[in-house]
Amino acid sequence: MYQMKDDIKEVLFTEKQLRDKEKEIGEKISKDYRGKDLMLVGILKGSVPFMADLLKEINIPCTMDFMAVSSYGKSTKTSGVVRILKDLDFEIEGKDVLIVEDIIDSGVTLAYLLDCLKGRKPSSIQIACLLDKPDRRKKVLNVKYRGFVVPDYFLVGYGLDYSEKYRNLPYIGVLKEDVYK
Repeated sequence: MYQMKDDIKEVLFTEKQLRDKEKEIGEKISKDYRGKDLMLVGILKGSVPFMADLLKEINIPCTMDFMAVSSYGKSTKTSGVVRILKDLDFEIEGKDVLIVEDIIDSGVTLAYLLDCLKGRKPSSIQIACLLDKPDRRKKVLNVKYRGFVVPDYFLVGYGLDYSEKYRNLPYIGVLKEDVYK
C-alpha cells in the first residue's frame, strides 16, 4: 500500500524538533512584543501549520490575518513575478506586524510583500520563518526569528508542498528526486 512517506528520502526535522523550535521562537516573540499591538500575518498556504503551532507558544495578546501570494505557480522554481492572490482582511496601520513564513527561498516574493506592506504604515514589520534557504537567496532580507537554516534540498511536509501534496506530513522531509523530476 502506497504511503506519502515512501516518497521521502530522509526526515530533516522531526515533530519534536519542530515543537522545540516553535517554543523557542514563541518565547522570544512574547518577550520582544510585550505591550505592543502584535499582528501575525501568515503567508498561505505553507505557513498554516507553523503559524498555528507558533501561536500556541506566544503568551501575549495578538491578532492574526493571512495573505496569499505566489511566484511559483505549479513550478518548482520561482518565476520572479509576484501576484497577491488574497490580501489582508484587516488594516495594519500602527500595528507591529510579524510576517510568518514556512520557508524563505529566493526572497523575491517576501521582498515584494515587505515593500507592499510597509506602504500601509505599520508601526514595525519583521519576519519569522521556520526554514531559511540562504543558498538560493536573490534578495537581502532581515529575518528576526529563524527556525532552521536548510540546504538547497526540495523539502516537503508541515505545510511545504510539491504540487499541493505532502503539506500534511507532521515532519519536514527531503522529497525523492524521482517524484518531481
